[in-house]
Amino acid sequence: MALSQSERLLQLTTPLGADVLLLTSFQGRDEVSGLFEYQLSMMSDDNNIQANQIVGKDVTVRIEVPDANPRFFHGYVNSFVAGDEDREGRRNYFATMVPWMWFLTQTADCRIFQEKSIPEIMETIFQDLGFNDFETSEIKANHKQWEYCVQYRETDFAFVSRLMEQEGIHYHFRHEDGKHTLVMGDQNGAFKDLPEAEVDYPMDFGGRAMDEHITSWEHRYDFRPGKWAQTDYNFKQPSTSLMNNTNTVVDLPGIDKFEVYDYPGEYTEKSDGEDETKIRMEEEEAQHSRIFATSNCKTFSPGGKFKIGQHRCKSEAGKKYAILAIEHTANETLGYETGAGTGPDYSNSFTCIPENVVFRPARTTRKPIVQGVQTAVVTGPAGEEIYTDEFGRVKVQFHWDREGQKDENSSCWIRVSQNWAGQGWGVVFNPRIGQEVIVDFIEGDPDRPIITGRVYNAEQMPPYELPADQTKSTIKSRSSKGGGPDNFNEIRFEDKMGSEEMYIHAEKDQNTVVENDQSIVVGRDRTEEIGRDRRLQVDRDKYEEVKGRKSIHVVSSHTETIDSTMNINVGSSLTENVAVNYVENVGVAMTLNVGAALAISVGAALAQTVGGAVTEAIGAAKSETIGGNKSADVGGNASENVAGNSTTTVGKDFTETIGGRHAHTVDKEFVLNAQKIQLVAKDEICIKTGKAEIVMKKNGDISISGKKISVKGSGDVIIKGSQIKEN
Repeated sequence: MALSQSERLLQLTTPLGADVLLLTSFQGRDEVSGLFEYQLSMMSDDNNIQANQIVGKDVTVRIEVPDANPRFFHGYVNSFVAGDEDREGRRNYFATMVPWMWFLTQTADCRIFQEKSIPEIMETIFQDLGFNDFETSEIKANHKQWEYCVQYRETDFAFVSRLMEQEGIHYHFRHEDGKHTLVMGDQNGAFKDLPEAEVDYPMDFGGRAMDEHITSWEHRYDFRPGKWAQTDYNFKQPSTSLMNNTNTVVDLPGIDKFEVYDYPGEYTEKSDGEDETKIRMEEEEAQHSRIFATSNCKTFSPGGKFKIGQHRCKSEAGKKYAILAIEHTANETLGYETGAGTGPDYSNSFTCIPENVVFRPARTTRKPIVQGVQTAVVTGPAGEEIYTDEFGRVKVQFHWDREGQKDENSSCWIRVSQNWAGQGWGVVFNPRIGQEVIVDFIEGDPDRPIITGRVYNAEQMPPYELPADQTKSTIKSRSSKGGGPDNFNEIRFEDKMGSEEMYIHAEKDQNTVVENDQSIVVGRDRTEEIGRDRRLQVDRDKYEEVKGRKSIHVVSSHTETIDSTMNINVGSSLTENVAVNYVENVGVAMTLNVGAALAISVGAALAQTVGGAVTEAIGAAKSETIGGNKSADVGGNASENVAGNSTTTVGKDFTETIGGRHAHTVDKEFVLNAQKIQLVAKDEICIKTGKAEIVMKKNGDISISGKKISVKGSGDVIIKGSQIKEN
């Protein structure tokens, strides 16, 4: 006789069609913030059901409830077993039924989410897998946006589970015929009243075997911590304390002495920390008071609420409870040949908490830890070479990130470890786009990367060929933007024995500021080559000592300006060679002291102009040899004192022109020796000595006076005049 489940209280709907599989037993566990799993035992006339006909497909279990709507359990088959045949040739089959969320355990990823809240991240993951049977309307709190949240080498289920656990979001499944829905919430308001809104725990079960009621009840109280404290660190507010703490509402003696302190709290704002600290405390409080009970109530399910009517303990009566977990067991094995059974044997065991206790899921899903460091490639906008924020942070593309586009959105801003970091001082070398960097993770947290180093690769090779230049060490940059291999600044060290060198290259300007002393010691030669100008400013003294020769070659002009005194001391000879003109301008006095001889040789004319007096003091002889003319122009008086003899030799004519008087004072003889002597005066000529005098006037008068006058001639003496008078 063919199998039929039309009259059975346990019924099963599958893709195989009606009555192909007959459900004989049904058991499993469902819980808040957990995946349900039900074991189905079935029988079929078809002994050749293939896995691809049912595995991965959805099925619905229906349990008839007397005087009420049937109870449905919907899910997907993730395991199917074909068992033995019985003596009638019917084959036993076994299946495991799970929610659609179970499929998230079958996919793992490495993925970055930016600027999204936890509910937004979950929606993205569910919808990317094609699942839309979920509700977020019971998530009431304002969940912060995470700047950076990483799914790292973990299943989608583990990822969303730990995110919900972290922010106190719980979930349960609501079952319907042919469908189940994931319901998420962050308050107890997500727990709704069950069809059996009030249930009794009667004093006895006489006459109530078929009524739905509670069959056992244990209320358990556990000691939990009385305080929760945690803190974190925000580098943008390094001096701001993010410490948060809260006390439990559980009233137990001495409980306030026991505190849980944790770090890091995974928040950057104190207000966020207040919310998360409260959630952590509520997580502990939710485990303080729990009821473990059994019943035959077929409509009981996680996320449902009921009220206790009668109770053996009066203190429990009238209170409301929310179911957190339940294990169902149902069997209907008799009369399968005809499909008519004697009725299912159903029972359950469940866990619940008082309705007024805020439920938070326990954090049972561990966050993945990045084991060791990774490398990544620095990224940024197209066309840029350097991309940082005000803290010197950069963005990177991780090698495991298959969704990143190697641009400015590939990661969050990541801090860069520098050799030294102070308040306005330190070392700064910004990683540039395309460079490979070493990334560590604070406490191994994939959400908290930090760059700790840089490495070369086949596309980013060292600046010098290795191992050929293995003795070279360098700090070499590249001009940006658009710089090439020839555009760089560099400090290089060559440590090859015998060729040691320190090399400094400035692509454009080099500025050195020394606020106190600077000493430079060069063991041998020093060469400076300046393409254009050089300027040197010394605010006080400058001293140069050259122990050998010093040569200065000025191709163009040479100008020196000295505001005060200038002294030049030459230990031996001083030679000045001027190819063309030589001009010296002295504003006041000029003194020239020559210890021995002074020789001035002028190839052409020599002109000397003196605005005031000229004094020459010569310790020995002075000799002037002038190949051509000599001219002396004196604006005032001229005086010449000769201690010994003075001789003037004129090769040709000697002419003196005097604007005023011309006086000669000779202590001894005054001798004029010439072939011809001519004295010409415009007015008169007077020759006088003692009482003797001869005066010749321009009118022709001549007077000779004296005490005694003698006229003597070796020849004739002729006196001729118009009149000759004698006394």
